[in-house]
Amino acid sequence: MKNIQFIYSKTVFLLGLVFITVSSCERSYSDEVELATYPSTGEIFIDTFTGGLDYFPFGGSFEDAFSVDNDEAYKGDASMRFDIPSYGVGYGGATFPSTSPRDLTGYDALTFWAKASQGADINEIGFGTDGTGSKYQVTLSNLAITTQWTKYIIPIPDASKLFQEIGMFWYAEGAETVDDEGGYTFWIDELQFEKLGTVAQPQPSILNGEDVVQQSFTGVEIQLTDLTQTFNLDSGENQSVSVAPSYFLFTSSDPTVLEVNEYGVVTVTGTGTATITAELAGVKALGSLTIESTGSFQSAPTPTADASNVISIFSDQYTDAPVDYYNGYWAPYQTTLGQDDVNLNGDAIIKYSELNFVGIEFTNPTIDISEMTHFHVDIQVQSTMTSSDFLQVKLQDAGSDNTIGTDDDSDATLTYNNATLVERSWVSIDVPLSSFSGLTGRANLAQVVFVSDATITDILVDNIYFYKQ
Repeated sequence: MKNIQFIYSKTVFLLGLVFITVSSCERSYSDEVELATYPSTGEIFIDTFTGGLDYFPFGGSFEDAFSVDNDEAYKGDASMRFDIPSYGVGYGGATFPSTSPRDLTGYDALTFWAKASQGADINEIGFGTDGTGSKYQVTLSNLAITTQWTKYIIPIPDASKLFQEIGMFWYAEGAETVDDEGGYTFWIDELQFEKLGTVAQPQPSILNGEDVVQQSFTGVEIQLTDLTQTFNLDSGENQSVSVAPSYFLFTSSDPTVLEVNEYGVVTVTGTGTATITAELAGVKALGSLTIESTGSFQSAPTPTADASNVISIFSDQYTDAPVDYYNGYWAPYQTTLGQDDVNLNGDAIIKYSELNFVGIEFTNPTIDISEMTHFHVDIQVQSTMTSSDFLQVKLQDAGSDNTIGTDDDSDATLTYNNATLVERSWVSIDVPLSSFSGLTGRANLAQVVFVSDATITDILVDNIYFYKQ
């Protein structure tokens, strides 16, 4: 289940620690002070668990998915057994943290032998998740396993970070569709950290290795994503893993415009243009983020319609109806990025970039706007406009069967160009629903769609709602 949000079923309470720094009393460490060291045990499961380990099933996982199998092993007398339930029953997922920190700085990979009762792929598997945090998490996605014992290697991005690591091993696997594999078993044996000496040619990347340019405002926070590290293994294979931001050293070309912390969160601090780059273990990462900050953000006009007469899709002023998503990322032709993920000092907005078309969908349930008379949306165009540029707003009703794409659907579209839209200024579109002449059904509204055919590439959207006048 590649998009599982893991919630640990075992609650760990952390006592608050208060750190007080008094500049006049600060002391540097004496050269004679010996900092705490931890055992460098690399073995995790060799016939049995090595050292103290715990077991934390993820929230919603099949709790009996893991056991020790004394009848199946690659070497020795036992292996770790994982029983993955059939589709619709759930999934298997857990972390295996050490009960005390280990020093893994002398290793370069997590290795293990694995086989399965049928050909399959493990959705996510790795290390660095310990039940309370995942600062140095590493994830190998879609690991293909067969019915024969095979050795697998998950490289460590930067072992110098792991001098007190607890998260020894974790996995998550489950059938995502009826056609996906489920109802099978896989085994892992000889699970350990090793110094192979053959993990070479590191190539880290951020943002999928792309040089991304965006426009933004002072106060916006942006999470750097798609962080990976790729190594060449002795087999000749290039092995890529997803890695936590804390492995990277991020740098801003101008901290007065952009600041970035160790968790990959970029904060726009002022007006201007700056670029975030990164390196991992001294190797420059592919990809960068350049932000053109236009300064302080001006919010869209505050809606004045009475809440009792409003059905809201997206607005801080009202309670929103249930929405499936604000961007369906419809394959294969959609290029649009962004969704309801921008918050400026408490003002939530939608930012779409690389816009060609994008859909906001609400099918669970659909929305009855039969009693409403008007449609409202606030739009700010962020890209330069020409006379041929346009933005279409489409309303889609799913019909009485509540299914999009059947004969009882209806829809209608309104088109706006630079006669209505203004660059970098909010424009309130407030129109009677009767203007959507092709929308013959209104009792099962399911989508609001924006289409520009890439003529307008960047927009901000706020206050999407229907109201009765």
